[in-house]
Parts: sequence; structure tokens; C-alpha cells
Amino acid sequence: MENKSNVFNLTLGAMFVALTAIGANITSIAPFLVVGGVPITLQTFFAVLAGLVLGSRLGAFSMFVYMMLGLVGAPVFAQFKGGAAIILSPTFGFILSFILVAYVAGKIVESRQSLPAYVTAALIGTAINYIIGTHWMYVAYQLWFDAPEAVSYQLAWLWMIVPLPKDIALGILAGLFAIRLKKHGLTRVTPKMHEQ
Repeated sequence: MENKSNVFNLTLGAMFVALTAIGANITSIAPFLVVGGVPITLQTFFAVLAGLVLGSRLGAFSMFVYMMLGLVGAPVFAQFKGGAAIILSPTFGFILSFILVAYVAGKIVESRQSLPAYVTAALIGTAINYIIGTHWMYVAYQLWFDAPEAVSYQLAWLWMIVPLPKDIALGILAGLFAIRLKKHGLTRVTPKMHEQ
């Protein structure tokens, strides 16, 4: 029985790796969805959903596998990019954040199994993605990546206004979708027992 559970977990984890790779490449059909060097993608949506559906540990692990798969050269990042050089990209912080995004979102819903908790977890996950990603982008432009002199901390955040409404809406959708899956027994999230 345990072997079947492990296989199921691995299958779900692999599915989220694949979904995140697919979500990364929306810009291949709509190249205009790149603003300030930041591709507007569905990666954050699937990173959040990984935590909500798989739980903190498996969700974070699936995002770690996704990141490592890209770093070893598989074209799973936005615009079908891959390879270790992506670490120096201004957008790598967003990819790196997916691990923490999934972990935190999963931790929240492991503690509380309600619709508000799922939506809150999704929005907190989205906020983590923005905070880590935008700070990485700003530092990259300041220290090692060629950028116009006009690039400032404020401008880096202004760039993020464009995808923000989409990501907030997708975060809410992820929370609604995940709790629906939970009601049908289709998630791996189990409530943590509090010590007496």
C-alpha cells in the first residue's frame, strides 16, 4: 500500500513539474507578454497550486525538481530556456521562489482546511513570488546584468504592476480549484495534528 502511495505521489509531483514547464511558455505563442524583461506566465499559478494540492514537502520538492531540470539544460523555463546560465538572469529569482511559494502555501492549508485558508495561502504564495523575484531582478540589473541607467527600485516594482492583476486573479482561482479538489479527495494535503 505504501509503495502505491509513493508512486502516486511521484506521479503527481511529475505532473506539476510538467504543468509548470507548460505554464512557463505561454509567451511562445504570445511574445508580447514580456514586460521589462519579465515574461508573463502561468508558472506562479502552478507553483501555488503545487503547494495547495501536494502539500508543503511534496509541493516544494516538485518545484525544486522543476528548477533543477531547467538548470541542467532542459528547456522548461520561459521562452524554452534552460541551462545554468539562467542563474544570472534577472528573472531567476522568480523561479527560485517557486520552492518557497509551494512550501508556504502547503503549510498554510495543512494547518487550516477552509476556503479562506486556501485563498489566503494562494495569495501569500503569490506575494512571496513577487517579493523574491522583484528583489532578485533589481539586484541583477544593478550588479551584473546590462540595464538602462533609468532602472531603479521603484521602476522594478512598476514593471510588476502589469502582471499583478492576472496573478491575483489566478491566485484566487488556484485556491478555489484546490479546495474543490480537496472535497473530492484529489489532493495530498493532510491536516497536521496539533500537540495537546
